[in-house]
Amino acid sequence: MEKAPAKINLSLDVLYKREDGFHEVEMVMTTVDLADRIELSTLSSGIIRVESESRFVPNDERNLAYRAAKLMKDHYKIKEGVRIFIEKNIPVAAGLAGGSSDAAAVLRGVNEIWGIGASLDELAELGAKIGSDVSFCVYGGTALAKGRGEQILELPSPPPCWVVLAKPTIGVSTQTIYQGFNPKTASHPDTVGMINALRRGDFDAICGHVGNALEGVTMKLHPEVNQIKEQMRQAGADAVLMSGSGPTVFALVGQDARAQRIYNSLKGFCTEVYVVRMLGNREMT
Repeated sequence: MEKAPAKINLSLDVLYKREDGFHEVEMVMTTVDLADRIELSTLSSGIIRVESESRFVPNDERNLAYRAAKLMKDHYKIKEGVRIFIEKNIPVAAGLAGGSSDAAAVLRGVNEIWGIGASLDELAELGAKIGSDVSFCVYGGTALAKGRGEQILELPSPPPCWVVLAKPTIGVSTQTIYQGFNPKTASHPDTVGMINALRRGDFDAICGHVGNALEGVTMKLHPEVNQIKEQMRQAGADAVLMSGSGPTVFALVGQDARAQRIYNSLKGFCTEVYVVRMLGNREMT
């Protein structure tokens, strides 16, 4: 059984569009204790089979977990197959890297059950071929991701706190958000400020440096994202930000009672609301 935790972006900056069509990014990401669970077992038939009780989980090449298994099978010339059962707890198309984390869990899991013996660094390098967040998800913890997400620098974890996650009943296409992004008019976060705050373990400074360059684009298309942010602020959040390209919004909260208050204030507004702890540290090394 592999755990596939969700991530939030404490800071997300998009610098420019690269010649290869991807965007150059700087993202400070950390894992939270909301996770899918991936069960893996070998199949002598050589096929890759994806199963889930969630109707939102495709069972073919559209699924990043399937692609992760196929990539490992092809790269290391493995004859065996694998059954992948995904217990889906992370909301889909939410900006929380659920699919990427599933793929990373499969990379780690088949590496073990197929006896490949690749290092995490090798798995992260392979993961970059699947999606921009997969390399980070292979390691977990807290990190700065650069390039198109594949250059990973480990960072100290944030101080323990509560994280309230709220996803409105909409899905957001990452591609659409990036198409509508203009680096000249966007509000760019202070990535260095966030890194320094993490290195000092300064919760107030971390809260003061949260920022997401994609927020403006998503909020223009989906005003409910801003409504959730306002609701969280009014209920006493220490910091509020949209994660990834959205639409999930998270609040960082130092006190348990306030986390519960924010959760209760959102329950009528959003069906998917979670109160979780920050994970922060790498679990798999």
